[in-house]
Amino acid sequence: MNLQQLNQARQLKAKLDQAQKDLKRMQVEGEAGKGAVKVVVNGEQRIVSVSIDPEAVDPRNVKQLEQLILKAVNDAQEKAQKAAAEQLKELTGGFKIPGLF
Repeated sequence: MNLQQLNQARQLKAKLDQAQKDLKRMQVEGEAGKGAVKVVVNGEQRIVSVSIDPEAVDPRNVKQLEQLILKAVNDAQEKAQKAAAEQLKELTGGFKIPGLF
């Protein structure tokens, strides 16, 4: 590996490190039940917060609330994955790098 390639690899590593930091800060919101349940996920697919409208809580129908939560979580994670993939696609020029989204 020549000096130019080594420098390019270092630059790419620095950009990837910055992208990881940016993903930690990125947040997207998923929702279900017309906003009755909202879930915020960061770019690392970690749930940051869950918000449930009290109107959505019916002790006689817990199953419905469970389904809304699941739908909101899946919606948020899908949005976070798409946003992360877009960010990394720009960084890598569209090349698929193993271990990245």
